[in-house]
Amino acid sequence: MAWRVPFIIRSVDEHSRTLKEKEELDDAIARSLAEVSKRPGAYGWKEKDDELARPLQDSLKPPIWPPYAPPVPQYYRPSGTRICDGCKQDIHYGNYLGCMGTFFHPQCFCCRSCGRPIVENEFSLSGRDPYHKSCFKELAHPKCEVCHQFIPTNRAGLIEYRCHPFWSQKYCPSHEHDNTARCCSCERLESWDARYISLGDGRSLCFECLESAIMDTGDCQSLYHAIRDFFEGMNMKLDQQIPMLLVERQALNEAAVGEKNGHHHMPKTIWGLCLTEEQTVTSILKRPRIGGHQLIGMRTQPQTLTRRCAVTAILVLFGLPRLLTGAILAHELMHGWLRLKGYRNLNPEVEDGICEVLSYMWLETEVMPGFRNMPSAASISTSSSSSKRGGKSSAEQKLGEFFMHKIANDSSSSYGGGFRAANAAVNKYGLRRTLDHIGMTGNLPL
Repeated sequence: MAWRVPFIIRSVDEHSRTLKEKEELDDAIARSLAEVSKRPGAYGWKEKDDELARPLQDSLKPPIWPPYAPPVPQYYRPSGTRICDGCKQDIHYGNYLGCMGTFFHPQCFCCRSCGRPIVENEFSLSGRDPYHKSCFKELAHPKCEVCHQFIPTNRAGLIEYRCHPFWSQKYCPSHEHDNTARCCSCERLESWDARYISLGDGRSLCFECLESAIMDTGDCQSLYHAIRDFFEGMNMKLDQQIPMLLVERQALNEAAVGEKNGHHHMPKTIWGLCLTEEQTVTSILKRPRIGGHQLIGMRTQPQTLTRRCAVTAILVLFGLPRLLTGAILAHELMHGWLRLKGYRNLNPEVEDGICEVLSYMWLETEVMPGFRNMPSAASISTSSSSSKRGGKSSAEQKLGEFFMHKIANDSSSSYGGGFRAANAAVNKYGLRRTLDHIGMTGNLPL
């Protein structure tokens, strides 16, 4: 706004009228003086009279400035001045915007995200921050981590999506039914810009899980012996040499069908098996290589398993990350230990529950060393199984945390409910007293 000095504007008509009045007044004074001078005893103009008449005439002249105007222009700030909330400068003239009780120059009303002026009629607000509608959608509207598109709204106009409870992977509900591949290990869905590896048996594996995947029986031997050392460190030594084979999914399912005296309860997906019957099982002799997005060149060999004790062999599904393979081995070895020590006909919740506890405890030694007062063999297990790979990466560490999360939050009564009950007993009474109580009663201590 430009500040203005108050002043009086006089028109041309008013100025001419003033001059005419002055001339008429002067003429009247002249006639009056002439009449007075004709009277007897009259006196003419004197210097004193002139002095008296001059103030009268001066008083009739119009002033140059009105009597209330200051001699020097004074600039002032009107009470209604607006300050731009963007540049913090005065808004003097022109267009301006008002929003939330503040004012902006049009060029100062900018999107908090991209920094460009908002010229559209509609915009979005977050708190007191303005955004272009497109910028706010990019910022706040969730995107699917599978197809990388904005997650669509449902019929009610609400944004509906699925989210993995551990990985927090957000995705469109439709991907649960459109044959999008899911990693058989970590359960994350395949992103459209990162193809998974097909294991050839209906399973897929993401690249993070593939980094530490164990592919053949020979690769698994060092991990198997490390877990046996872990059991020995828990004063649970296995005296018998139980064979361990890495097998394909079909071979594992066939072995489970041929097991007459196996588990009372079998999970929907079989990861491993503690065999008690003599069978011929096809194991993986040579690890496959990756060709495109699938495995090729796998060599298998049938192997006849002869029963020499209460346990014939331990079978584990191939192609799983080292930590998951180790957790499965610990679970199945615990089944073997219970059979070798004479624990018979246990309730599934008790047997699978205590086996899951050993699996969970082994993962703890790998993911959180020193969390429990584990024997020294636990550290031997950790170092021996990880030494060839130079330690665990952050991705493998996170995988271990996920496998522990999965055990602790399993919804099944046998594995999940059994684990939580057995783990509570072990935390309260210790592992040895819990096992002794199971041996005597067939149940967990309360």
